Amino acid sequence: MPSNILLLSIRPKYAQKIFDGNKKVELRRVRTRLDKDDLVLVYASSPQKALIGYFEVDRILEIPIQKFPEDLNKIWNQVSKTAEISRQEFDIYYAGASLSVCIFLKNVQLLPQPVTLTRLREELSDFRPPQSYHYLTENEFKTIKYLAQNNTSSVFG
Repeated sequence: MPSNILLLSIRPKYAQKIFDGNKKVELRRVRTRLDKDDLVLVYASSPQKALIGYFEVDRILEIPIQKFPEDLNKIWNQVSKTAEISRQEFDIYYAGASLSVCIFLKNVQLLPQPVTLTRLREELSDFRPPQSYHYLTENEFKTIKYLAQNNTSSVFG
């Protein structure tokens, strides 16, 4: 089992780009405890509201944003071809941020059937989709893994 298992909320249009194989880096403004080979479960936020897949962390790049626009330009140059975001969206997202966290993805897997918010709440009564991210406990992960495995036999390794 990976050291960290993170449930990450992602807007559906960006989540789809991950599972289409086009988006190879997820951008964040907040530091996580993620490290190489950790597992990230992808929860597509409203209107989809479902766990749709997962990926492993290939590497993490954390870059302080101290000088504008120089630091943003350096970050953009590293992720522009793999983040599947426009420069305008990038600039708006990082406006006022002090840190850029770039999570590079590997072993991206789409679940054959999404696990809906309703289904997650049936098994985990206190389940609340995270605003950004949430570290899963071992019990939460086992329950989510069980729900996903009802759809396929080889989920999460």
